[in-house]
This record gives sequence, C-alpha cells and structure tokens, in this order.
Amino acid sequence: MTPGADGPPPRRRGRPSRTADTTGPDARTRILEAARTEFAERGYDRTSVRGIARAADVDAALVHHYFGTKDEVFAAAIELSFEPALVIPEVLGGPAEDLGERLARYFIGVWENPVSRAPLLAVLRSALTHEAAAKALRTFVLRRLLERIAAELDVPDPTFRAELAASHMLGIALLRYVVQAEPLASADPEKIIAMVAPTLQRYLGDG
Repeated sequence: MTPGADGPPPRRRGRPSRTADTTGPDARTRILEAARTEFAERGYDRTSVRGIARAADVDAALVHHYFGTKDEVFAAAIELSFEPALVIPEVLGGPAEDLGERLARYFIGVWENPVSRAPLLAVLRSALTHEAAAKALRTFVLRRLLERIAAELDVPDPTFRAELAASHMLGIALLRYVVQAEPLASADPEKIIAMVAPTLQRYLGDG
C-alpha cells in the first residue's frame, strides 16, 4: 500500500510538525506557564521536560527547541516571575537616593504576589539541595538582575555589591517565606521595606 493513499503518512522523527497548536508564541507561553506550575508543585528533582510538555500539551521536542535543557527551562521560569526587562528601567529610573527603597519594594512585591511566589519557593527549596537549581538561581539573580542594575551605577566593586544585596534579599526570602521564622514571617511588608531599604541603598547607592 502506498503511504498516504489509504491512511495518514508515517510520522517523521525529530522536531514536531509546525501546527497552530505546537508553534508560535502561544506554545512558548504555555510551556513557561506549565514549567512554573510543575516546578512549584514538584520541585526541581521531580520535574521533567516530558512532564512540562505534557502539562503544556506540546511535544517534548518543542520544549527542547525553545529552551534547550531542563536547567534552561528552570532559569526561564525564574525570569518569568521577576520580569527584569520591565523592572530594571523602573528601579534605575528614579532619584538615586531612593534606589534602595525601589529595589526592596520590587523584591518584596514579587514574593508577596501568590502567583510569582509559588515557583520562587520551589526555586529556593531546590537550590538548597540541588546544584543545578542553585546555579540557575545564582545566574539569574546575580548576572541577569543585580549585576545589570549595579553596572549602571557609579559605584566601585559593582559585582561584590550586587552579591551583598542578593545575599540580603535572598536571606529575607528564605526566613520569611520558606522557614517562616517569626516575627519576620508575619511582619507587615512595608515595615520590612522600610528597614531593608537603607542597607540596599548603602550596598548599591553609595560610592
């Protein structure tokens, strides 16, 4: 029987066919949203590319096409929560003397939002026990966020200052949202911002 005459043609190996359901920005967005949910619910170790693809209703080959490895999907899911392209101009755009407050307000705001908090909790928990997750977190928070902010400032040792700022903010996130240590866990976000902002200002705003 000639292939295609009385039935569907044989399925080709490699990339999935380019259909409306599996290509384009909608598919990429579905993959990212599915990845955030999978990492949040299952953690880094138990999340797989196949599981992400299944949740996004796409072929696993398409996940690899857009993002490459599981680590890269993980990093992209972190970036989706922080949205650095939107935030960096906003953080840097105001008076220099208020930089610490703007950065603290942005960071706490991301964690206070239930939609972005869930995958970030998975990131922190996974980073404590899994080197690939820790590397993804380091790469994003330092190089793609804080170092880009510090590089725009007229201060010495911007990388070191960025790391100090990251350690301060991630420490707060760990104690407040993961360990849930009191009284920090139930403190008013505005109180935290008011107390943290001067320290961030000293790290990133003072020459």
